[in-house]
Amino acid sequence: MTYAETITVDDLETDPYPVYARLRAEEPVAWVPAVNLWLVTRAADVETVTTKPELFSAKVDGSPLDRSFGGPTILTVDGAEHLDLRRSLDTKYRPRTVATYIDELVTPIAERFLDRLLAQPERRAELVSEYFEPISVLSLGAVLGLGHLSESTLQEWFHGLAMGAINFENDPEKQRINDETAAVIDHELRPLMERLQAEPDDSTIASMLTSGCPVGQPRSIEAVLPSLKVIILGGMQEPGHGAASTLAALLADDDQLAWVRADPARWDDAVHEGLRWVAPIGTQTRQTTRDVELAGTVIPAGSAVAGVVASACRDERVFTDPDAFDVRRPRVPNAAFGYGPHFCAGHAFARGQERIALQLLVDALPDLRLDPAYDVTFRGWEFRAPTALHATW
Repeated sequence: MTYAETITVDDLETDPYPVYARLRAEEPVAWVPAVNLWLVTRAADVETVTTKPELFSAKVDGSPLDRSFGGPTILTVDGAEHLDLRRSLDTKYRPRTVATYIDELVTPIAERFLDRLLAQPERRAELVSEYFEPISVLSLGAVLGLGHLSESTLQEWFHGLAMGAINFENDPEKQRINDETAAVIDHELRPLMERLQAEPDDSTIASMLTSGCPVGQPRSIEAVLPSLKVIILGGMQEPGHGAASTLAALLADDDQLAWVRADPARWDDAVHEGLRWVAPIGTQTRQTTRDVELAGTVIPAGSAVAGVVASACRDERVFTDPDAFDVRRPRVPNAAFGYGPHFCAGHAFARGQERIALQLLVDALPDLRLDPAYDVTFRGWEFRAPTALHATW
């Protein structure tokens, strides 16, 4: 039995990084029965998997995303179909466009939740659920056109959808949670989407329905809704959890935190390194179009393959001392937002949101520190973040 065949879902959920390090060294392309996937773990090979659709198709038979979200999504199509969906997002998420509105959008939302923290007489809080997640879901919700929904509703949505997105092992309980959440989302969003088909505004949802379409001929709700669920999940999860991971690292190292505090421009470096250190989204999944030899191993045609971007972000071939968080690390591209045509469309939005939320919090609370009564525990391999971040000031 190979090492890969002994890996369990709990091994990955608890801490995938030692698993990935051993796979990179011994089995860089490995079949892992526990998750029904070939895991590809070296950065160069991950890039190959995610940038060569003629060999590795985004369309995956039995995809948990397609199964859970109601059809093909922007992550599970290639070519013209993918390009059409991708272009429908450009009006809001091009980096130059994001730069024109991100501070004005996110700052008042972050200030609202910061004020709630400052009002707490006990001067302690759990920052994932009380600060970072609410900012993340409300910021994206405002751009999507879901500003009428509460942070608790949006948090429930992305936690529920996550159960389906990671369900490679076909766990019926995870699927039940996802399916119930997806039904609630469908019920809530269909009337809104019907209105936006006829009367589009400047929201992301309206753009997805109508951008590039002839007048009076919008995309169907069925064509857009699965991809919208992807955006709700990844776009709301990634910035909040990425910021929480970054802060956990900074609060564990007074010297690095002081270095970032000394120059506001360094928050971009902190966010970049935090995303590399703990990639909030762990994989990009593909399916082989034929037998493919990669790193000396033949992957059979029709196989589901995970390009493990979280592992690529800690590949010793690219990064020195990759398991260490080092905000002074020479800044080179990493794989946290993926590679190729499916590189995350919202990367600039996510980075900007993280920067604002982190800087406002740390500037307002100069004596912010981890609460010694609690350990910081990370969990997850497809979606990884601190389970909680208890802090005091």
